[in-house]
Amino acid sequence: MYPAVLIVDDESTIIDSLEGILSDDGFEVIHAFNGYEALKKIDSHSPDIVLLDIWMPGMDGIDTLKEIKQHHPSLPVVMITGHGSIESAVEATKSGAFDFLEKPLSIDKVILTINNALNFRKLEEENRYLRKKAIEKNSITGTSPAVRKLYGEIMTAAPTESSILITGENGTGKEMVARTIHQFSRRPEGPFIIINCAAIPEDHLESELFGHEKGAFEGATAKNRGKFELAGGGTLFLDEIGDMSISTQAKMLRALESKTFQRIGASRTLHMDVRVITSSNKDLEAEIKEGRFREDLFFRLNVIPIHVPPLRERRDDIPILVDFFLSQLAEKSSVPKKTLSEEGLELLKQWHWKGNVRELKNLMERLSIMVENDVIGKNDIPGPYNPEIETLPETDEEHARFFTMEKLDQAKAAFEMEFIRFRVDQMAGDLQAAAKQMGTSLNFIKKRISKI
Repeated sequence: MYPAVLIVDDESTIIDSLEGILSDDGFEVIHAFNGYEALKKIDSHSPDIVLLDIWMPGMDGIDTLKEIKQHHPSLPVVMITGHGSIESAVEATKSGAFDFLEKPLSIDKVILTINNALNFRKLEEENRYLRKKAIEKNSITGTSPAVRKLYGEIMTAAPTESSILITGENGTGKEMVARTIHQFSRRPEGPFIIINCAAIPEDHLESELFGHEKGAFEGATAKNRGKFELAGGGTLFLDEIGDMSISTQAKMLRALESKTFQRIGASRTLHMDVRVITSSNKDLEAEIKEGRFREDLFFRLNVIPIHVPPLRERRDDIPILVDFFLSQLAEKSSVPKKTLSEEGLELLKQWHWKGNVRELKNLMERLSIMVENDVIGKNDIPGPYNPEIETLPETDEEHARFFTMEKLDQAKAAFEMEFIRFRVDQMAGDLQAAAKQMGTSLNFIKKRISKI
């Protein structure tokens, strides 16, 4: 289908000339002689672009442009006039015009401008689609009162520029909440940068945040831009802020208060344009009393507090989450979607879910792989989720007997991964506790978990 161009001009010679040239170039051409007729043609013909004369009797081009943008904001409009001025160009641009062309028109420039406008519209539509998919991917799934309350808080906080502190247990979806806030903020087109304060060694965290110059310290072989710089115009999400050292907290506070920072080893001061969102699974007020977290930084970050409820406080969402995860897994693997029986759902509603939504997602992935039937029954759910079935084996010898009995030698590596993930979720993300529970080393767990 060829792009449709609506030409709006009170001079028939201009319309005839443009119509002939654009038709030869493969465009479908519609015309109107005034603003009122143009608005009717837009409603009836849905053109892809409008070439709009500024000086027309009755409703002039600027008023027509404003009406078009009010009802069809994504429709590109190029203004044309034989009486161009800086003032009219500025007003047209402010009112939403894509470009401004003066008569006598250069045909090459007209065609170039039309193609540029159509390409820009295509990019805008792709961006809207990608943003919609990003919102769907990162949205919190559920309809329980706890989730509806969370939705309300997100929608209220997102359009502001205030700092947000997201609290909640491991696996509840704090990062998803942060991403949703970013998508509904005033800066969704800007970058969304994540830094996990718990995963970066203390002596590297300052460099990760603020960057460094070449030679600033041993090992600094090149200039490095920090996350505050990379997140410019967008959102910086500081995950597990409670694990940040006191000394780094002081520098963080100073940067937030002054909205400036310096790379390590640099003398130049950089200004920041960043919306800061933080999260923690710790009770930061208790950390303040223990002297591990600065009270002034807490007040700076906790302008808008958002708490993500644990799964045990929103058990009514478990059927929705199960269906969502099984749909995702089927789409990812290009296989028919499996379902969980009502008895199985009731069984899962009784579990305490220390690993929260992440633990449920991991269990669904495991069941979708290990269960051959299209319907996952109650008896397919393993212990300890199912009290009627013996808990999964824990020692190496029991693992060997288990795989021999089930004749699943080819799945040993995959099952080991799932078993480690299960233990980590059971221990609410505490790798040290998971290693102790399994009777193995912390390094062994870290190596395996990095592959999950």
